Amino acid sequence: MTGGELENIQQAHRNGQLAGNGPFTKKCHQWLQRQSGAASVLLTHSCTAALELAALLLDLRPGDEVILPSYTFVSTANAFVLRGATPVFVDIRPDTFNLDENLVESAITDRTRAIVPVHYAGVACAMERICRIAARHGLRVVEDAAQGAMAFYQGRALGSLGDVGAYSFHETKNLISGEGGCVLVNDPLLASKAEIIWEKGTDRGRYFQGLVDKYTWQMPGSSFLPGEIVAAFLEAQLEKAEEITRERLLSWEYYHQRLEAAEKAGFLRRPMIPEDCSHNAHMYQVLLAEGTDRPALIAALAAQGIHAVFHYVPLHTSPGGRAYGRAVGALPVTNAVAERVLRLPLWIGIGQANQDRVVETLISLLKK
Repeated sequence: MTGGELENIQQAHRNGQLAGNGPFTKKCHQWLQRQSGAASVLLTHSCTAALELAALLLDLRPGDEVILPSYTFVSTANAFVLRGATPVFVDIRPDTFNLDENLVESAITDRTRAIVPVHYAGVACAMERICRIAARHGLRVVEDAAQGAMAFYQGRALGSLGDVGAYSFHETKNLISGEGGCVLVNDPLLASKAEIIWEKGTDRGRYFQGLVDKYTWQMPGSSFLPGEIVAAFLEAQLEKAEEITRERLLSWEYYHQRLEAAEKAGFLRRPMIPEDCSHNAHMYQVLLAEGTDRPALIAALAAQGIHAVFHYVPLHTSPGGRAYGRAVGALPVTNAVAERVLRLPLWIGIGQANQDRVVETLISLLKK
């Protein structure tokens, strides 16, 4: 916690409005819109909900296809499967673990409607190339920037580069509200439609602006708003966003420095950040050398009180992925990365002493 969360929650209670879209919600909208440069920002009760709103906004139908990486959280695919669309899984890049932009065009069919790049670890996909491909084929781009708040590509905020973007404020992210997220609408022509979907498919927003004398059902929508207490907590986090990011980057850089020798010795590979990306230190992950027994390593670290974890099980290998989607090719990079990634502990205030213990323990175990 940054220190302002409980005071904000008390203020929300004093305001007498605990339902969504109150004063703290509006403050969050203003901050996020200012920081991202998006045409419109709407808080949601999760990033999953933000992606589901995006799928409604694009009016996806059964039979449509959406291109995305298999190496991602299930919500990236679920949002589109719920609309009847088919996720088409494409392999990832070996350096950033992001959607491989060189493979996207070969996955496009006459049923493709959108490309969904996922900014893994807050490191941007090659958005310039992806957006050019989308424009050439008349496709929409939905950025899954769940891990991307306060990260940038060529100076522009992640989530603001495609037609629609989505952030997560889940408690595992850099900026948190427990559960929570937001949708960023970058195409101004979609902004009013997004607000109607966000307001359960009604023109309630226009009613409160005095543009209509009553609000009514306009199109399919849902209850995407978080409660005002969630927004109050988040607002305190956003006010300290630069400080939070700065501290995380210091810890990230310390890991990077301490693990340089281990990389040169061939035990692991450190994260790779392209020059046009400014990341947010969402996580520090290493790619273990081939043949490393990752389960045994995780167990040995746990025995020393160090909580290191792997990440996604590739969606194309899951029962849901096989039932509802299809893969383009064998996805060898995805399969290899999923078996070898290890995430090290990283949080505000971890401190260099703890990081030293993590690194020394890890290297000692890898040498064995």
